[in-house]
Amino acid sequence: MHNDPPQTPTEVLDAGTCWDLLRGVSVGHLAVLVNGYPEVFPVNYKVDQQSLLFRTGEGTKLRAAGGPLAVALEADGHDDAKAWSVLVKGRAVILEPSEELLTGAGLTLFPWQAGEKDHYVRIVPTSVTGRRFTITSPLTWWNHVGTAH
Repeated sequence: MHNDPPQTPTEVLDAGTCWDLLRGVSVGHLAVLVNGYPEVFPVNYKVDQQSLLFRTGEGTKLRAAGGPLAVALEADGHDDAKAWSVLVKGRAVILEPSEELLTGAGLTLFPWQAGEKDHYVRIVPTSVTGRRFTITSPLTWWNHVGTAH
């Protein structure tokens, strides 16, 4: 028997809340398929209306994102009491530079890594899902360490 505190249910987030949370952070993890295997890349992004925008250079990420397969981007965050995770699934579209792009979200989209990052990619979502949950104190788990069940 354990004296665990009652578990609070995971909150399923609506799309509006997911977009608000995505606007509050700038780094996510882009998942693409490369030769039949998933690869995950950290990217910094901006929310642009109801889509995500990131910059990248030539390479695996750009080739995979520009292909016919779906992509996903996951972002998360937390405060002292709760953590959240949002998953955006959809297709990636490589954009042609335009004045609208470069004066909109693209104007303030600065990659963290140096190098030529001349390609803008938009993730057009087919689904946006998220969840939020209460962070469990590490002390909750302490009494389970080394205990056989």
